[in-house]
Amino acid sequence: MNKFFFTCGDTNGIGPEIVIKTLNQVYHSFSEFYFVCPKNIFLKNSSLIKPKFKYKFYKSISEKVLPANHVKIVDTSGGKLSEGKPTKTSGKISFDSLNYAINYVNKFDNASLITAPISKTAWKLNKIKYDGHTDFLGDVFNVSNPLMLFYSRKLIAALATIHQPIKNVSALLTKERLNSIFCSLYNSLINDFQIDSPKIAVLGLNPHAGEMGVLGNEEIKIINPLVKKNKLNFFGPFVPDAFFGKHLYKNYDAVLGMYHDQVLIPFKMLSFDNGVNYTANLPIIRTSPDHGTAFDIAYKGIANPNSMIAAYKLANLILKNRGKR
Repeated sequence: MNKFFFTCGDTNGIGPEIVIKTLNQVYHSFSEFYFVCPKNIFLKNSSLIKPKFKYKFYKSISEKVLPANHVKIVDTSGGKLSEGKPTKTSGKISFDSLNYAINYVNKFDNASLITAPISKTAWKLNKIKYDGHTDFLGDVFNVSNPLMLFYSRKLIAALATIHQPIKNVSALLTKERLNSIFCSLYNSLINDFQIDSPKIAVLGLNPHAGEMGVLGNEEIKIINPLVKKNKLNFFGPFVPDAFFGKHLYKNYDAVLGMYHDQVLIPFKMLSFDNGVNYTANLPIIRTSPDHGTAFDIAYKGIANPNSMIAAYKLANLILKNRGKR
């Protein structure tokens, strides 16, 4: 039986609300559903969004088989709710929720982790050294290059660098790093998405993809040699603006961008309400909505759950695909 572990994310944002809305639509008794969230936070959100599913509260979950006729709310330690803003308390709760869920997911072969959005500011208030889920999960599972990948029906896109200032990107694009990312993306498309011999477009770093070295030489020195080395599956480097402007992404199974906004701007223009953030190259399955905490609309009951619903559906799909290999 598949097991889906949802985290609450930053409790002052929309995370708990969109999890409840998602469970209202996707819960069924053929899988086990867990929601790692403080009891007081769950009850506050359930007063705004009425749960359509049965649920029970647990302080911990044993490895024995539990009945699947209700959602298990794993009650982590709560704290003061400060609606609509990041706080030290909300950061601690979100980090604790994540650690609880990872501990459970790690015990089962048929489990997946679905994370609600966290606040980097709230994590920093707790002196948590990580920028977000991706680098934290990489450390937990001793994976040097966890791959941030974005999925929708219109586009699969991955990032060579994640949450880095632009001034740092060039120095991070080493041949070793890119080669590792090429391998991670290729393997994920085959194993997680069942795409045999995938075609992957690689974007250049510089304007006009460097224009033969006039506007930068990263393409000549680093990107192009790796593309040529892996020419059966990787193509480019492409001029980023023309690539998306001409809709060339439709000709490829996935796109690899060099930095955050290069990929996220076109991805969100195409799939803002139903995109999924997926961390590839991990031994577990982790998906998340492709948006943030939305503090401005928290606790108003108006948050759109579609991206979280899509995150559940992708986790379910990858569970099935990994089981086929």
